[in-house]
Amino acid sequence: MNNLPLRKVGQTALELPILGFGGAPLGELFERVSETQSCQTLESAWSAGIRYYDTAPWYGHGLSEHRIGWLLRQQDPDSYICSTKVGRVYSRFRGQAKDFNGSPWAGGLPFTLKFDYTYDGILRSYEDSLLRLGLNKIDVLVIHDIDLIYHRTEKHLHQRFQELESGWKALDELKRSGEIQAFGAGINEESMIPRFLESYPLDFFLVAMPYTLLDQEVLDDIFPKCEQLGVGVVVGAPYASGILATGAVEGAKYKYANATPEVIQKVRAIEGLCNDHQIPLKAAALQFPLGHSLVASIIPGALQPAQVLENRQLVEHPIPSAFWDDCKSANLIRSDAPTP
Repeated sequence: MNNLPLRKVGQTALELPILGFGGAPLGELFERVSETQSCQTLESAWSAGIRYYDTAPWYGHGLSEHRIGWLLRQQDPDSYICSTKVGRVYSRFRGQAKDFNGSPWAGGLPFTLKFDYTYDGILRSYEDSLLRLGLNKIDVLVIHDIDLIYHRTEKHLHQRFQELESGWKALDELKRSGEIQAFGAGINEESMIPRFLESYPLDFFLVAMPYTLLDQEVLDDIFPKCEQLGVGVVVGAPYASGILATGAVEGAKYKYANATPEVIQKVRAIEGLCNDHQIPLKAAALQFPLGHSLVASIIPGALQPAQVLENRQLVEHPIPSAFWDDCKSANLIRSDAPTP
């Protein structure tokens, strides 16, 4: 397959392919994945020309890093980009592995975490990830999950930001020394983006949800502020955690929960326009975020080879401009949303 186009990340020299591989599913987020299936999925990704792989210690409590490392150790270190995340430090589960509860992961490894965004915690997380991956370099590090979803109260959130005062220095030192090429923050809640922008100079945000075919509120203030400061964006969940891949079916997921009737209705309307223009819903979902100049890459996850190959094909599937015009006319996407 042809090489994917590259886009610059923020103000860095780093360029990412527009399509990467998200490693959360191989941490067994939704279901258990055999080693054979994991290897086949990763081999298919490499064969399809995917050269950007994102993972995290959190994904399966280390399992995703082990699996992605298996693939990347076989490749020329200069031929791919690997990103992982910092903020959680792991130790062994002190009990029988069979008694380990790895929730919310369906499987994963028997290791327990503690949050640590301090200088020492960031460096420990970085070194541990190198060991799990079996690599001696990581290109990109991402501050992971400083938001209320994981830290519950404003008091605890404030404590994590205080820890990051020293942790940010560790990331800055790693970048200045050339060990990493860029660092950013992984965000679940868009309200945290302004807080980071006010506190730390980052290269980019890895956003799980805030910019998809179903949600463009960040166009009001957040994306313009990122543009002003030269901060890039990677979109981690272009399928909005499920419904833009499955369509408006019973039990479809949106923002990692069951989709509301309103969201189901909106997706059905988008599907109707997709049918009118004879394009797959998945193609529209993958390509929409790439219409914005801030977005360097999208990194959908995959559980099996067919999903990887489909993503690779659909990111280049022809979509007529009339489709986007019709979506705007029907108020299904914002009129000011840039489109491919």
